[in-house]
Amino acid sequence: MKKLASFVVDYWVYVLKGGVKFYAWLGFLSLFLIGWAYGNFMQLSQGMIVTGLSDQVSWGLYLANFVFLVGVAAGAVTVVFPAYVYKHKGLHEVTVLGEMVAIAAVVMCMLFVLNHMGRPDRLWHMLPFIGIYNWPGSMLTWDVIVLVGYLILNVIGGFYFLYKKYAQEPLDKGFYMPVIYIAIVWALSIHTVTAFLINTMPARPMWHHGMMPIRFITTAFAAGPSLIIIVFTIVRTNTKFWIRDEALDMLAQIVIWCLGIALFLTLSEVVTEFYHPTEHSLGLQYLMFGHNGLTGLVPWFWFSMVAMVVSFILLLIPSVRKNYRRLPYVCALAFVGIWVEKGMGLLIPGSIPTPIGEFTEYSPSIVEIFNSLGNWAIGFIVLTLLLKGAIGVLLGEVKYASE
Repeated sequence: MKKLASFVVDYWVYVLKGGVKFYAWLGFLSLFLIGWAYGNFMQLSQGMIVTGLSDQVSWGLYLANFVFLVGVAAGAVTVVFPAYVYKHKGLHEVTVLGEMVAIAAVVMCMLFVLNHMGRPDRLWHMLPFIGIYNWPGSMLTWDVIVLVGYLILNVIGGFYFLYKKYAQEPLDKGFYMPVIYIAIVWALSIHTVTAFLINTMPARPMWHHGMMPIRFITTAFAAGPSLIIIVFTIVRTNTKFWIRDEALDMLAQIVIWCLGIALFLTLSEVVTEFYHPTEHSLGLQYLMFGHNGLTGLVPWFWFSMVAMVVSFILLLIPSVRKNYRRLPYVCALAFVGIWVEKGMGLLIPGSIPTPIGEFTEYSPSIVEIFNSLGNWAIGFIVLTLLLKGAIGVLLGEVKYASE
């Protein structure tokens, strides 16, 4: 117990010490918390009327970010799986950093769900045996289980590894490896259940098809590694911790394959819906070309397609993919393109038109934008602190001083 307490203290003492660049970055992120505090106050005091949501479009920017970030969290398995199943040495050395990315992503997911609830004081209903927990009938309760479970698995796996490294003790593989393998399978479950959350609605034809879980997983395994590549290049540029080129190469290849499959599935849906269009094709028609002068989402769709196609083509070129100065920018383009495609390009048009044929456009209010930027800022603050502590342990700068 003394050693564990020492680990906690030493970890956070190290985390809170940094140079000018470190504090400047945290200060920049903290600026977004001003708007976040204002937005949350307005929403809690006045209700969801301050958002751009309506009876017709009840799922907006909050859940768009939630769906995307569940994929980012699941995408962390692209580091863990090759490291432990295929014994990839370069990724094995940085597995714990991927788990830190997953923890930060799940934290952001929960923040966006709280914003979307409107009445967070009723959150206790999501607690089994305490609230009105409609399990297994409600897909939302399944989503809560898999997300909380995934967070717990990554916290246990990541911090157990760091603690053993700190204490300079060998891992108990009888305990640690089952946690890793369960987390690998669990990563697939969190985004599959999230896909089922929306594709089990027959009244929303744009979502109601069996291809949705596959689309979710492929985009997750493109967006997640894209963010991790960006994080890894920043880490090896700004710290003493070196991440091998082969680790970045492996992640870039995963992005290529999964992004290519995601594009293929998206274009397959376009052909299916437009070859013999029916009333069920109206959501995709509105998204791509607008409807009777309503064109709010059209630029979003075409931007996402251009961003994903361009980043896919660039990643196919070895001279670009293996240029580690350019690679983060290409990955950022892919990351943003997928964010738009899974958010504004999937979640919003699924509600337009409504089941009775109404076309009501949605645009997020300033309160939603402030809250969303604040949630992302909190997520990156959490990620920065987690990564800094983890890197300190991996470098041996944070270790137990035995008496």
